[in-house]
Amino acid sequence: MSWNDERVEVLKKMWGEGQSASQIAKELGGVTRNAVIGKVHRLGLSNRNGSGGAAATTASAASDAKAKAAPEAKAKPAAPKPAPKPAPKPETVAEAAPAPAPVSRIKAIIPAGQPLPPQPSANEIDPAALAKVSEVEKKAKRLSLMELTERTCKWPVGDPATPDFWFCGLPVQAGKPYCEAHVGVAFQPMSSRRDRKR
Repeated sequence: MSWNDERVEVLKKMWGEGQSASQIAKELGGVTRNAVIGKVHRLGLSNRNGSGGAAATTASAASDAKAKAAPEAKAKPAAPKPAPKPAPKPETVAEAAPAPAPVSRIKAIIPAGQPLPPQPSANEIDPAALAKVSEVEKKAKRLSLMELTERTCKWPVGDPATPDFWFCGLPVQAGKPYCEAHVGVAFQPMSSRRDRKR
């Protein structure tokens, strides 16, 4: 099916009368409702909220006239257009300060293959916390990933590529994903880490 001039005129006329795309497709035959909607959008007829189709039809007729005049325009060189004048600023009592950019509280996701952000090295971690962790890991439940719940410590132990990899599984500290011992290692204040570096 092709959109010849007669079919386009019928489409414009029916659309202007307020007919639905389904009704137009039925009248034209050999075309779907979606094809009618697509053609309406391409012709710029899509707005008909309350004004009927007259304004849209005249706008499309004007665009058709421009399209027919285009070959004639190509023969003549176009006159340079004057530069648009800047719109005058409305006078205000006081200039409003620009709004500050919103601060995102969402942590950035590191794409696969990218290096991880700097992690604390073993010499930055409190030795007492490490000793406590080794004691706790002797009592750990050694859970698999599928056995973890919101109440179990999710501290990973070992290499995930090996079969002896496991998670701590002890009860978590309130509001944290780890048990008390692993929280002591994972969440250290910046000041104590700076002090140990000196």
